[in-house]
Amino acid sequence: MDINDEAKGIVQELGSAINEAVENSPQVAEAIERLREAGYEMELTLRLEIGLRPHDEDGENQTDGSLELTDEDRRTLRRMKIRIDESE
Repeated sequence: MDINDEAKGIVQELGSAINEAVENSPQVAEAIERLREAGYEMELTLRLEIGLRPHDEDGENQTDGSLELTDEDRRTLRRMKIRIDESE
């Protein structure tokens, strides 16, 4: 999909903002320091992919929002302490 220059600029701003947030995060700095104290040096590479799609104003491409989960999906979500209300 081709995007206009305004959208490209906004995507670049978003990428820069995310990068700056990670660089300035006290939690990230603390975790890196703990790794150093444990005797490790760290190299961090983050890959950011931003996918855009046109906004569907008339609602033609909307789905019903249903989701089918496998048993493995449910186990993974439970391990992540994510609860799913399957009655909906």
